Amino acid sequence: MIIDTVCRFCSSCCPIEAEVVDNRLVAAWRKSFLTPDKRLACPKLSAAPEIVYSPERLTTPLIKKEDGSGFREASWDEALNWVADRFQHHKETSGAQSVAWLRGMAADWGAPWDYPNRLMHLFGSPNTIGNGSICFVARDFAHSYTYGSMAFPEAKSARCIIVWGKNDGNTALGAAEGIHYAKEHGATLIVIDPVQTALARKADIWLQIKPGHDGLLAMAMIHQIIKENLLDSDFIEHHTIGFEALKEVAAQYSAEAVAESLWLTAEQIRQIARIYATTKPTAIIDGNGLDMHREVFDTTRAIAMLRALTGNLDKPGGDVLPQPIPVRNIQLKERLPKGVLPITHQYSLFNAFSDTWGNQVQGCVVDAILEETPYPLKMVVVQSGNPLITMADAKRTRAAFTLVETLVVIDLFMTETAKLADVILPAATGFEKTQLNRSSIRNNPMFLQNAVIAPVGDSWPDWKIVFELGRRLGHAAEFPWQTAEEAIDYQLEPAGVTVAQLRRNGKGLRIEELRYEKYQTQQFKTPSGKVEFFSSRLAEAGFPGVPFAHGLGGNPISFADRSSEYPLLGISGSRDIRFTNSQFRTIPTLLQSGAGAKVDIHPEDAKPQGITEGDSLRIETPKGAIEMAARISTAVRPGTIRLAWGWGDYDPRCNLNALTEDDQRGQITGTSTSRSFMCRVRKAE
Repeated sequence: MIIDTVCRFCSSCCPIEAEVVDNRLVAAWRKSFLTPDKRLACPKLSAAPEIVYSPERLTTPLIKKEDGSGFREASWDEALNWVADRFQHHKETSGAQSVAWLRGMAADWGAPWDYPNRLMHLFGSPNTIGNGSICFVARDFAHSYTYGSMAFPEAKSARCIIVWGKNDGNTALGAAEGIHYAKEHGATLIVIDPVQTALARKADIWLQIKPGHDGLLAMAMIHQIIKENLLDSDFIEHHTIGFEALKEVAAQYSAEAVAESLWLTAEQIRQIARIYATTKPTAIIDGNGLDMHREVFDTTRAIAMLRALTGNLDKPGGDVLPQPIPVRNIQLKERLPKGVLPITHQYSLFNAFSDTWGNQVQGCVVDAILEETPYPLKMVVVQSGNPLITMADAKRTRAAFTLVETLVVIDLFMTETAKLADVILPAATGFEKTQLNRSSIRNNPMFLQNAVIAPVGDSWPDWKIVFELGRRLGHAAEFPWQTAEEAIDYQLEPAGVTVAQLRRNGKGLRIEELRYEKYQTQQFKTPSGKVEFFSSRLAEAGFPGVPFAHGLGGNPISFADRSSEYPLLGISGSRDIRFTNSQFRTIPTLLQSGAGAKVDIHPEDAKPQGITEGDSLRIETPKGAIEMAARISTAVRPGTIRLAWGWGDYDPRCNLNALTEDDQRGQITGTSTSRSFMCRVRKAE
């Protein structure tokens, strides 16, 4: 039997078909607009049966033995009652706010994010925390403060594509196919990346920019476009505010003034500014390479403004504003006690920019445990995340999760974080649960993630874990749903759509025809109703109304002040399509199909130390040291190295975040620079 569903092995949420024989998953493959011979294959999806039926899967609840010697198996009743008792204990002794729910990306950000928010708000804690300060949400915030919502690039139909800090061949294959298709049909491809990725090798123009300095390039492009009057003047006049303020600030960033600090030439900057402004339509694909830097917010705002200046916003083949699905907000934030601040309270604009994104500065969890600021956290539930590997400053993060009084982990596999837990609750994979993903409600069309098989062993889908815990905490009336379908139908009532309809339309259900230039008949979702080159909201909060009005705000690269001791610039490496962050390195087929944990080092940096291919290297920063095997490569610039990401679960010696810091955070989004840092390298003893 072939079943339409959505893959949730990563955040791309690709529509797929799954083959099930005798109630067992046997294969799965991506849907695509391309013919089968041109489609990009996902190794994770090809290995789906191996992941789902892995002998390493957690399939029964585990409770830590009293002597600390390991875990014992438990029933769901015992495990959930234990967890509920700890919730109540900490509420009575330290207040409901002393309990936090920390979410990783593996469970999605649609309904699966709404459910724990609903639970925690009913319980009385504002501390449901995501990882959005370092992944996606800070950029969503910047788009939203500029023109009301994140724009989506229509690369497939573009005549020019700028890929800025992203490598979709390793992260989003549907998007990569769109890029390749457009390139084959004559589109100009520009890649801005400090590393020569596969896309950079395919590009017509590759700018090997200095990490963390992308915002200066965007401002220089803005200045050049204004200087040469390569503008959509009609759009600017009728649909924007703050142009003169932007023009004045951008004048500080001429190509000549910033080129050297970007590792570029002034002519390169002028060239791509002209190509971008004069080729119609052009799409910009901005990505995670921008995320993990302190200046991500202003950088992304500046890039967003390029779209509006040149008439590429909400145009076919440009960057299109979404047509979101009208859904019921089920988070029940109004049930929180008045006056209880979240641990992320100092990032109030970030907390409040969206009705549903909520609190996204995960480093505050560590602060509240170790420093008890703004108050102590006593209990943390980690759902679908592995903070000991994926959060910056791994040593400090481990200290926090070792210290916290109660730790509960919901996951598919045993992780470094789960090893510290008091209770582990085994989660089902995406093939074993029906859910409504964010990708299906933030824009048309809608795709349902269907459960195609029953949960393996005694694992439970996330929704069932949250609902059952909610009932045990006294909120049965607010968790009346016995199935995922009932909960989804309730949430979709405003759209007039049901799960049954979505299943009948497995190829995608569009409830509204695709429209462009929506600003002609409706306002942008900003306070002014227009694109805001100058933000009064930011200015009133004491921040610059125009990006980079006060300069870059210090060196964006970690440990730059100690570059004499740590002379190489380390770059957190490209994501590997075989894995998602720290996940799936327990799967033999995936491990055997590519390279292990490698550090790319340029021949000019390797030769003086006698470093050869495969040598074990020790990489050090002021925070710690790791070991990885050398790969001699010209994909990186001399003076820089690229380190493999996400291997710390597989081999603790390779935990890249042992090198990174979370000491300095952006004032608006709480983002620390964990993508780029000064380091030193030598042969390991």
